[in-house]
Amino acid sequence: MVKTASTMLPLGTQAPTFKLPNIDGSSVSLDDLSGGKALVVMFICNHCPFVKHIAHELVRLHTDYKSQGVHFVAISSNDIASHPDDSPEMMKKEAAAQGYAFPYLYDQTQAVAQAYRAACTPDIFVFDSQNKLAYRGQIDDSRPRNGKPVTGADLRAALDAILANSPIPEPQRPSIGCNIKWSAGNEPEYFNPAGVQ
Repeated sequence: MVKTASTMLPLGTQAPTFKLPNIDGSSVSLDDLSGGKALVVMFICNHCPFVKHIAHELVRLHTDYKSQGVHFVAISSNDIASHPDDSPEMMKKEAAAQGYAFPYLYDQTQAVAQAYRAACTPDIFVFDSQNKLAYRGQIDDSRPRNGKPVTGADLRAALDAILANSPIPEPQRPSIGCNIKWSAGNEPEYFNPAGVQ
């Protein structure tokens, strides 16, 4: 497991478009998820201990904010040749086990992860009603074995600010997690796990 930090895509970036297969067999696009007050794009996977550590909070966040006009989507971009536990079939089982009620999409070519400059799991991006990036980074400062409770505090504060048309609290702190498992020859130039605490 390589501890990797978010690249912290510049705020104000327009959400890159995508259309990916969902675990239910449908296709889901950025347009399908637009039109709300905010959109949370979460790069996650099945096997990562950092994701498993916060999975229950992702479910709670979705439950707490969907009625307020916040849309959620999860995307897995890991290479399943090297990590078969992250296959679409296993994604469907993991979603059922965790209670994910949001779309869980498979990014086979890893092009969507690269467009978002995603680097780790979990890597969280929040876009406003105009699909402009308003928050990116951690959901909170809890990590496996650091003893801090999983509260979703950072992401909740960002969503509350967007819903109230208020400034998002600073600083925005990078997420830390497992590196995205890039397929051979597909590792992007921005990916650099070295030096992460």
